[in-house]
Amino acid sequence: MPMSGIDAIAVIGLGSMGLGIGLSILKASMPVSGFDPNTDALGKFAAAGGRSATDAADAARDSDIVVVVVVNAAQTETVLFGGGDREGAVHTMRRGGIVISSATMAPEDARRLGRRCAEAGLLYLDAPMSGGVARAANGELTVMASGTPDAFARAEPVLQAIAKTVYRLGDEPGIGASFKMVNQLLAGVHIAAACEAITFAKRLGLDLDKVFEVITASAGNSWMFENRIPHVLSGDYSPASAVDIFSKDLGIVADMGRSEKFPTPLAANALQLFLMTSAAGMGRDDDASVARMIAKMTGLDLPGMTPTT
Repeated sequence: MPMSGIDAIAVIGLGSMGLGIGLSILKASMPVSGFDPNTDALGKFAAAGGRSATDAADAARDSDIVVVVVVNAAQTETVLFGGGDREGAVHTMRRGGIVISSATMAPEDARRLGRRCAEAGLLYLDAPMSGGVARAANGELTVMASGTPDAFARAEPVLQAIAKTVYRLGDEPGIGASFKMVNQLLAGVHIAAACEAITFAKRLGLDLDKVFEVITASAGNSWMFENRIPHVLSGDYSPASAVDIFSKDLGIVADMGRSEKFPTPLAANALQLFLMTSAAGMGRDDDASVARMIAKMTGLDLPGMTPTT
């Protein structure tokens, strides 16, 4: 049944986070259309009761709310405004509707997209998210949002369905994006540090399962160590969050630091590790692959790796 005057919702981008978001909205008994170029993701979404669309404009047709969960600002812009002879979501959704933009991007990109949506008669919520695949599937994300009071009010039914915590950070797009970049600086550095630590433990000849047990009960633990190192221990690098995501995000941090004349040396070192991992052919693999890259450089064999000779 429609809730709070919301007759239709679209989720564009059904990747590891977007699919969980779409399913969480469906669980809240709201009608949802979805689009992703990945037909497997579309099939999973349709099997759960969502309407699979042929493109972004089709997904957004007559929608009151469009949630965009793609990789970056460029993809967000294409999804919303189209390109060439292809329509975007803003051309088919209802006037007065709201775009909830969740891609990690530079604050200036969020401000620019917010202005373009306003010119099209739409509200815009700058709403990057954090929490990972499991929390997305359980409707327990953290949302770092900024936008007008009207935008927050219009987005409320969806925010309730997908998030455990919603931070209202300001009235202008770009503030949410800035908060997310602070988060991504820390997340990227923590992943890199976790991967360095576990490969160092391997070099020392330690039992890696026991290292994980001890560290997660000690002061050196981090959310990223606890979340990512099980991927290393199982040798499973199926992408929950890909290496290239952090190459992009830490690149944005570097650009912002240069613009602000603010040094970010730890983030810069982490960025180089992600770039090295991508250059080694693992850009689309899970970001814990930084550990594999370090292991290859140092002649170590982690679980799931072909033994060196």
